[in-house]
Amino acid sequence: MFQKSLNTSNKNVSLGTLFVVLAAMCWGLAGGIGGILTAAGWNSIVVSFYRGVIGLLFVLIWLALQPHNNGLASWRLWFWSVIAGVGVAGNFAFYFRSIAEGSVAVAVTLMYCAPVFVFLISFALRLEKPSLLKWSAITIVLMGIVLLTGLYKVDAGDIKLIAIATGLLSGLSYAIFIFGFKYASPHGSPQAILVIAFGVLVSILIWFVDIEQTVSVLSSSNWLLFVLLGVLGAGISFIIYIVGLKHTAPTVVAIVAMVEPVTASLFGIVVLDESLSATQFFGMGLIIVTVTVLSLYNSTQK
Repeated sequence: MFQKSLNTSNKNVSLGTLFVVLAAMCWGLAGGIGGILTAAGWNSIVVSFYRGVIGLLFVLIWLALQPHNNGLASWRLWFWSVIAGVGVAGNFAFYFRSIAEGSVAVAVTLMYCAPVFVFLISFALRLEKPSLLKWSAITIVLMGIVLLTGLYKVDAGDIKLIAIATGLLSGLSYAIFIFGFKYASPHGSPQAILVIAFGVLVSILIWFVDIEQTVSVLSSSNWLLFVLLGVLGAGISFIIYIVGLKHTAPTVVAIVAMVEPVTASLFGIVVLDESLSATQFFGMGLIIVTVTVLSLYNSTQK
């Protein structure tokens, strides 16, 4: 009986890790698909809007299938979920704008700096105490950003400042989403939180989309890519990620999260014919490795 229970537990852990890896791969592929769409002339807000709408449909179905203990009667759930929604709206919009103005590899790596923003916000709100290790890690990440974006060059490098700014803003927005989701979680189910968050996302972005272009998506030759973007980037990915988290250690999650920037970068290089210099690859490596180590350290302290 004990052996059977142990085998079931190990199976759940392995399946949980697989779900987290698949979610990270989906997000990486979503970045690449977004790169294809923005390169084809689609507005980054329109791309973000469709990703959010399709994501909302998926989590609504999830909530309908599992409606118990949703917490929708709690004002705290609504408050923090709305904050999470503002964060995910900014994350989607700034991320695809960064891709449109720069490249997938640079945009996803800058977004991957989100844990650094989480620490900085925690320091500012006095939720965590600064330490030499954390400040050293943040400094190394900043060095990586400088190398990746070419800011050290006198001629300002090859990457537009708007691509850098929006990439970092996507990371900051993702950090806001993390905070909102974290503080909403004790008050309701993840599917309820995501329904509110994606509802807020759609409500915000609909004010900024080009209506004519948004409608034209439905009759365009790229409609299947928009569907694929929504399904991979916000539909199944968020669901399997949350399900996977239940059976995966935080340290493992911190490591496999690297799958997203690696997948997106490879997509950009192989499919979109993007290129990075040796210095940029080194800067990217500094960011990814340092953020992963920082996440690992943080998870072991909890």
